Amino acid sequence: MAALSRPRRPSGRSSNRREFSKYDARRLRARWFERIMAIVALLNLALVIGDLSYIPLRDLYLRFLPQLTIWYGETFKGIEPHRFTANYLETVDQLEEQVAQTGLTSAPAQSILTDLQQQSAAMIAENPFQIANRSGNLEQIKNKVRDRIGLESATTSFTEFWSVDHLSEAGFSSEMAFFRGEVQPLIETNFFRRIAVHGGFVDLFWRIDVWFNLLFGLELLARSIYLDRRYKNFTWQDAILWRWYDVLLIIPFSALRLPWLALLRIVPVTIRVNQSNLINLEPFQSRISRFVISHVAVEMTEIVVLRIIDQLQSLVRDGSVTQALLEPQSRRYIEVGGVDELEVLSKRLAALMVYNVLPQVKPEIDALLKHTVTQAFDHTPGYQGFRLLPGIGDLPDQVAQRVVAQLSANLYGVLKGTLENQSGGKLTQELVQKLVATFRLQLKENEDVEELEALVVNFLEEFKLNYVKQLAAADVDRLIEERYQIYNVTQSSSEGKS
Repeated sequence: MAALSRPRRPSGRSSNRREFSKYDARRLRARWFERIMAIVALLNLALVIGDLSYIPLRDLYLRFLPQLTIWYGETFKGIEPHRFTANYLETVDQLEEQVAQTGLTSAPAQSILTDLQQQSAAMIAENPFQIANRSGNLEQIKNKVRDRIGLESATTSFTEFWSVDHLSEAGFSSEMAFFRGEVQPLIETNFFRRIAVHGGFVDLFWRIDVWFNLLFGLELLARSIYLDRRYKNFTWQDAILWRWYDVLLIIPFSALRLPWLALLRIVPVTIRVNQSNLINLEPFQSRISRFVISHVAVEMTEIVVLRIIDQLQSLVRDGSVTQALLEPQSRRYIEVGGVDELEVLSKRLAALMVYNVLPQVKPEIDALLKHTVTQAFDHTPGYQGFRLLPGIGDLPDQVAQRVVAQLSANLYGVLKGTLENQSGGKLTQELVQKLVATFRLQLKENEDVEELEALVVNFLEEFKLNYVKQLAAADVDRLIEERYQIYNVTQSSSEGKS
């Protein structure tokens, strides 16, 4: 009973399962942490891009998100309505209220119209849109009023537009609808931006960005502590080098008044998104790599080949090649190891040919020699009559076969003896040296060396023009097509194996 009441010891298989489950749980938590941080980094990059595009695209943002655009500009960009254009629109509001109360031809309404005519002339002359870099909007306003009135002068067109006669004739309601729908949105794009103490425009985006900087700084610190505990001799410098791209997420570019450098955060954001499998970027990366390599390969090949040919032409022109052939002892040549590699290679290749290659092809050589000797006998006068003599039979063929066998054996023995005999090797070396020296002497005494150099240079130039420089866009397209075909074949084969 005691034995039955004793708790069972967990088997090895169950303990391994628990270990694997713990490991999988840690991996799952780590993966979710990486994905959350990747999403945060992506959000930070989106805010950086939105902040940098706020001023250039403010007119577009006003059209779709007017309240958010105005709030963000006033809170973080120091933007406030321009006094001139704000007063202009307030005057238009006063005109509508006055016309609704007393009519268009009343004295108060005519006074407001006169004020609007003066403000319009001042707007055209002073250009209050220039500070906000919205002068193009003012040009659109002038063009719209010109087209509405049908006059060439913008000032005269505004004066005519804000007149009692025009508003009465064209209809006050329709003209105000035109102004509210076509002109007022362009006037509202103008703004005034406050100046900070450092002399530039007010920009408080750092108040948002600094929280992301602190978060990613704490993350890097936590990673350093974790790696320091897990691995020996691991310092925070090693952690920074290991996650060097995260430094771009920590540097407060906005506070340093270097906002455009914050776009460099696209590097760590892309790496984080790819590593966390939040978005699979491998297909894009592979396609971009293949595209770049396919284009660069043609350019690099052409440049390298042209460079080599140009160097050869330079060596031929300055006489370096001629000097190397005619006076090899006068040129400076750096040797490594004190060994004549060409001599050693020639000896090794000769030994390989005699001891390994020739014995393997001896039957074929004997057959060729026998055929040659037999053909020579057949063309000899009287040989066919000699074969018809009684008792001769195939004796000539046997003689030819023995002659060939003896000749082949003698030649192989001579070659083998030449390699094994020191005096034979010396004679062979002297023969080669004599041939090279005689060739150099005859080439040196010949007066056509310069002509030969010119011919070689022209041949290399023709080679460049006819073969190297024919690499064009068609070759690039062909390379890209071949690369994609290879990629598709490899992908289909790997999927079939899986």
